[in-house]
Amino acid sequence: MDSRIREHAEILVDHSAEIEAGDNVVVSASSAAEPLTLALCEVIGERGAFPFHVSYRTDRTRAAFLRGIESDALDLPDHELALVEASDVWIHVRADHNVADIAGVSGETMSAFRKAHAPVREEILDTTWVLTQFPAPANAQNAEMSTEEYEDFVWSAIGKDWQAQYEHQQQMVEILDAGEEVHIRSGDTTDLTMSIEGMTTINDRGKNNLPGGEVFTAPVADSVEGEVLFDKPLVHQGHEVEDAYLRFEGGEVVEHAAAKNEDVLTDVLNTDDGARRLGELGIGMNRDIDRFTYNMLFDEKMGDTVHLAVGRAYDECLPEGESGNDSAVHVDMIVDMAEDSVIEVDGEVVQRNGTFRFEDGFEG
Repeated sequence: MDSRIREHAEILVDHSAEIEAGDNVVVSASSAAEPLTLALCEVIGERGAFPFHVSYRTDRTRAAFLRGIESDALDLPDHELALVEASDVWIHVRADHNVADIAGVSGETMSAFRKAHAPVREEILDTTWVLTQFPAPANAQNAEMSTEEYEDFVWSAIGKDWQAQYEHQQQMVEILDAGEEVHIRSGDTTDLTMSIEGMTTINDRGKNNLPGGEVFTAPVADSVEGEVLFDKPLVHQGHEVEDAYLRFEGGEVVEHAAAKNEDVLTDVLNTDDGARRLGELGIGMNRDIDRFTYNMLFDEKMGDTVHLAVGRAYDECLPEGESGNDSAVHVDMIVDMAEDSVIEVDGEVVQRNGTFRFEDGFEG
């Protein structure tokens, strides 16, 4: 076994999930991730915890189910909900045999599935949960790399000094937590403002996402104004959406377009009322992720990017006792900030052309 697989498992168990003796752990992974699944089960056992492996929540098995059922027959799966409720930790490993396995499922069926499974998703978010990636050949191909090159890429982004990364990112957290308004400009296609007053900024250091490497918060739902062009492709349910464009008024998407697969973007926005509002502002800060790979788990962490998610806001970003934007979806989309771009907080430039004000080379 490649020693990096064992290291990956140990980081997941000890750093990300902090698994303890007696914990009930669900490992959700396809057969394409078998080496990591085996290493995880071994390490979990060494810690005195109890793994249970499932593959249903992978795209391949989910697609088979959704091809077989009528969308109006979809309902809350009580047995799946019971499994989550009985679990202390949920680890989901992405690894594909075919990255387009889910592409043949209609938007209507996917929307009905997301709504039916919303309670399961909420329950997972209430456990200790981690999402990670195993470098399977199909994912390497999708990233336009050889398998060996993709393995190096994935494990260099994962096997970091996460304390040092936390300290680097905390500088941006402090800026956002002290701020009230964020203004994002990129070229002549993106000019967006939003309030973050009262919101909490989260420092993602490889806990819920491995790799980590972003800071994120929630906008005040009705404060978003302006337009944004997401110049990095969005891959959603096996479909590639290019040049997604959104225009906001009063926090709501009032106009949208895309150069490719606009209908996929439309389906997302039509999921429910909350899908037309922003639930997240994220800023990428992992410098070991230095190229776009058609995998949002990595791409949203790139240091020269901003990502915005339509749909659900994360509770930990919200003031205590308040509910934020609610939706059955949370779909991230990326703006490249490497050139002719700035992020301003309360009128002060905090990033220009991808370089933060606390990094070498920043030009205010």
